[in-house]
Parts: sequence; structure tokens; C-alpha cells
Amino acid sequence: MSSESAASRQLPELLTAAHIRDLAEALSIRPTKQWGQNFVIDPNTIRRIVGLAELDGSEHVLEVGPGLGSLTLGLLDEAARVTAVEVDPKLAAQLPETVKQLRPQKLQDLTVLRQDALKIQAGELNEPSVLVANLPYNVAVPVVLHLLQVLPSLTKGLVMVQEEVADRLAAAPGSKIYGVPSVKLAWDTSTRKVGVVGKKVFWPEPRISSGLVRFDRGEPAASSVSRQEVFAVIDAAFAQRRKTLRAALSGLAGSGTAAEQALRAAGIDPQARGETLDVHAFARIAAALAQTG
Repeated sequence: MSSESAASRQLPELLTAAHIRDLAEALSIRPTKQWGQNFVIDPNTIRRIVGLAELDGSEHVLEVGPGLGSLTLGLLDEAARVTAVEVDPKLAAQLPETVKQLRPQKLQDLTVLRQDALKIQAGELNEPSVLVANLPYNVAVPVVLHLLQVLPSLTKGLVMVQEEVADRLAAAPGSKIYGVPSVKLAWDTSTRKVGVVGKKVFWPEPRISSGLVRFDRGEPAASSVSRQEVFAVIDAAFAQRRKTLRAALSGLAGSGTAAEQALRAAGIDPQARGETLDVHAFARIAAALAQTG
């Protein structure tokens, strides 16, 4: 193989552990627990995440919590555009500079929004189609659910979260870890865990491994009731997992008798518990409650 052909096949430069630590030192940044910051320092992990996102070069990708830009660079290599949402002002200011240095030809394709992802509204973004993010552990679930609610343009996503959170997001009815996140994410997506990421690819090193979760958006589980109505039933059903659905939904329905009537109308055993039901069953309960209310 000639030196020219070997050079042409070299992978684009991504941030290494040395890059990350140099940047952090220059900016006087220490990762904070407040914002759940754990920076990826392994280029191969970035390539793996981007590969699992299955980008074709046409997408507008939304990245939440870009940090020092490890994943951002990998996404810019494969997507048409990237909008990065970063709450840390120092990191938000540095990201364009890092891209300017390592991907000058892609700088025009990057937008950085200094914002709390939980407060984002659709009007602040230009209809991103894909979410790819290394999400802070402490806000991962509410961020994903919020973005799916306010951004109907999102068609799919790949997120890296704490492994136990990944397991909960992808859990099926009947399992001990099946709960509110599992059901709510199933409202309009199909979700699966697609990998595990070890602790040593992060700085600082977290206490446990991370999981990669892929979701693909489809039609809502029901058309006769709203997301909010169904989610209210889900929240009530799991507020106290040991309660039967008749007892758990009595407050929402107005009484135990009304809850039982709605459950029977939905074809659900009033003595069942929330962890045994899929999202379609919760939608039927919400519809029955709406009719009896």
C-alpha cells in the first residue's frame, strides 16, 4: 500500500485523553457533579456511538451536553448539521473554537445553544431529526422525554446514559425494573439497549458503566387520548408500586369505585399492578377514565 493511499484512509482526528485534559486545564474546568459531567476520552467509543446512530449525512443532529466536544466532532463528520445544547457557559464558548481548530470546514454546520435542555422549546431549534447525546446521569430520563414531547421532528435517537437507566428505558412489562420511564418512552417510540460502555473511557471515571439506548419514533400508542392523559395514569399507577391499580388510580378517578369501573371498561383486572401493563393498556385506561369523567 502506498503512503498516499494509507494517508487517505486515516480516520479524522478526535479528542484524546490528552486533548481533554489540556482543554480542561486551559479553561480551568473541573467536571462537576451538579451538571453530571463525565467527558469521553476514547476516540473509538465516539466512533462506535456515531456508527450506532446510523447517520446517512443528511441529518440535523441535536446533541445535548457536548462538553469539550468529543462526540460533536464525530457527529460533524457524519451529519449535515449539528446543534449542540450546553448549559455550562465555558464549555459552550469553547466548543466552536475546538471545531474551528480540528474541523474548520465544518464550523458553519455547527450551532451552539447555551441552554438548559429541560427548558428547550421547539422554536429555539430548526427541526432536528436525530438526538445523539452523552446525557448527564442525573437528568437523562426527563431530558429524553421532554425533547420527544417538544420536538416532533425527532425521528430517532441514540443516547448514552447510566447503565441502570438504560436498562429501565428498554425494560419490558413484568420486569422488576419496568416503570415510568419504560412506559412513557414506549408511548411513541420503539426502544432497545444496543451496547455497554465501560468506565475507563470517561474522565473522571464514573462508578458504574454506561449503556447505549437506541429509539425510533413511530405512531403514538393511541389516538383517542392525549399524551398528557396517558402519562397522568402512568404516574398514578407507579406512585406506589405495591398498590393495586384500583387503589393507585382512585385519586385520579375520584374514587375506588370509579377507578374499578374504568379498569373493567378497559379490560384490565382492578387487582393488577402497573408493572404488568404495556403502554397500550395504559392508553385504554386513560380513554375509559375520560369517558366516565
